[in-house]
Amino acid sequence: MGQNIAVVVGAGLIAMAVMVTSFDPAFGEAWNRAQCLGVLAMPGAILLVAYDQDRPIGFALVRLVVDEAELMLLAVAPDARGQGTGRALLRESMARSALRGAVRYFLEVRSDNPAVKLYCDEGLICVGHRQNYYTGNDGKRRDAMTFRKLLI
Repeated sequence: MGQNIAVVVGAGLIAMAVMVTSFDPAFGEAWNRAQCLGVLAMPGAILLVAYDQDRPIGFALVRLVVDEAELMLLAVAPDARGQGTGRALLRESMARSALRGAVRYFLEVRSDNPAVKLYCDEGLICVGHRQNYYTGNDGKRRDAMTFRKLLI
């Protein structure tokens, strides 16, 4: 795999192409185009896109406010999972956030999301738990976990 990661300005449509294949509709987590473009228009937004050759296979969307960064979305195409793309996007998003002055890095995730293991492996610590926070399109309620990592 010839994977590389690039910061892409104005690439909301690229992110959308990955999003529609990456999020299971049962959970209702995929954003629509307007939501994605709305965050990208905000000051401090960073969109990282991972490519295999010329094909986008994943993205991370981060928003920085003062000295805090929040991972808004991280997605990897199903056929590209298990090859380190998510880990690379997470690490790169933390590194770029630190370069822009972020001291703390946060994210929130559904507690039964397989990415929880990745976040723990990368040194993020669970600092909050919300019971029945998410309601999926399947009607099931799921807990949320909030993670934090100090970047300095």
